[in-house]
Amino acid sequence: MHRKGTLLLAALATLAATAAAPAAPAAPAAALAESAPTGFASVDAWGQNGTTGGAGGPTVTVSTADALIAAIKTTGPRIVHVNGMITLPDGMYDVASDKTIVGVGANSGITGGGLNIGLPTSSVASPPADAVHNVIVRNLTFRDASDDSINIQMFSHHVWIDHNDLSAGYDGLLDIKRGSSYITVSWNHTHHHTKNMLLGHSDSNGAQDTGRLKVSYHHNWYDRTPQRNPRTRFGDPVHIYNNYFFDNSDTGPACNADSGCFIEGNYFEDVEEPMTNSYSGPDGAIVERNNVFAGDTGEPVTGGSVEDPADYYDYTVDNPQSVKDSVMRGAGPGTIGL
Repeated sequence: MHRKGTLLLAALATLAATAAAPAAPAAPAAALAESAPTGFASVDAWGQNGTTGGAGGPTVTVSTADALIAAIKTTGPRIVHVNGMITLPDGMYDVASDKTIVGVGANSGITGGGLNIGLPTSSVASPPADAVHNVIVRNLTFRDASDDSINIQMFSHHVWIDHNDLSAGYDGLLDIKRGSSYITVSWNHTHHHTKNMLLGHSDSNGAQDTGRLKVSYHHNWYDRTPQRNPRTRFGDPVHIYNNYFFDNSDTGPACNADSGCFIEGNYFEDVEEPMTNSYSGPDGAIVERNNVFAGDTGEPVTGGSVEDPADYYDYTVDNPQSVKDSVMRGAGPGTIGL
């Protein structure tokens, strides 16, 4: 399989702005900011009814590292407004259950450190009673993380990652692993990074991951991110719909190790390999329908059977011809009105 491995560094060195291209035809599209998650974060499961974050708790506004770290780890519901760019010391900082962490305006966020949503790693094979759950992260800019920008692990569930801008981290921009499930990743803009989004960290972690890692990715802008857009293991179904993939020099979604990806209504532009279930390690499965393959985009590699996301939740797929325009206008911070 041909891969432009030697071009990965060059891809990261290009300008952040997406190259000009003809606008997508006008068509009805999703609202650019939703009041509640769609997809797996909306499902009632594991004792949690949808994802509401810190609703019902006090609202605090933070503008320093110490205040942010204290607010996100506090027990009980809390809405944390992040005002301005906050530099955290290197490392990952724990987020407790029932939290909403949301940026004020279009220019608030976190640099240096990252957010960890989950208990410490262990070999337990079923969700513990105290698994982190019901967390919302919205309208934030993540830059220059010393590790991951956001890490979700250890059976964390009902998490909504929405309308963020993520770039230039050390490891992953958004990793979901170790049995975590019922998660929606929506309207995020990722760029200037190679190892973008990982779902399932190891081919050998089936004991924790099989039957879990149920994640919806929709209306995200994968902007010149070469790989892990996302790369998946074990999750079935992984629902990937209405995203805009631009100039991904290795792959779009790579679905392996018994994962099943349902990929529909996306817009792929200049993507070397738009999707594959045979990337590295054991094969996965892909069901592909109603996607747009534009510009210098290769052929999809698909096959196998995947659970239908419609068995879990109701959703509407936008006309894929409208996706490029709506995602470029709506992804990232600044559209949710805080």
